[in-house]
Amino acid sequence: MNQRARIVMSDDEVTAFLRESRKLQLGTINPDGTPHMVTMFYGLVEGQIGFWTYGKAQKTRNIERDPRVTCLIEAGDDYFDLRGVLLYGTARLIDARDAVLDIGMNITLRMPGAGDATDELRGYVEHTGRKRVAYLVEPTRVVSWDHRKLATPASA
Repeated sequence: MNQRARIVMSDDEVTAFLRESRKLQLGTINPDGTPHMVTMFYGLVEGQIGFWTYGKAQKTRNIERDPRVTCLIEAGDDYFDLRGVLLYGTARLIDARDAVLDIGMNITLRMPGAGDATDELRGYVEHTGRKRVAYLVEPTRVVSWDHRKLATPASA
């Protein structure tokens, strides 16, 4: 078995990794064709990555023009600890106010220390969400790796 095949995550491992992570690197395409990369907090909505941003942000304008996105979620500091998911997909606009706020709450409740403070956080999300839109990423391709698997012997 080649090394690449050894480190691929199963679907369940990808799902668990996405659930435990909170930040991703979001790649969109600028008008001149160059990549636009930003770090975003995200949530999961029925298994799909969801994020929100200001309606006039560069990433929003880029997605309006070309909805193709790349999302990189990674962890680990040493080579044999590296894990990641690279998700290629299409960003679908969510602009219904209640749905935008639901995605905002989903993201906010995943923050450290948020606990179950749903009522307290709702006001914050409603205030910050006034000028925001949200997106769900519909995946077209998923690439994953878990270098921790290299520490275990390969199957014959």
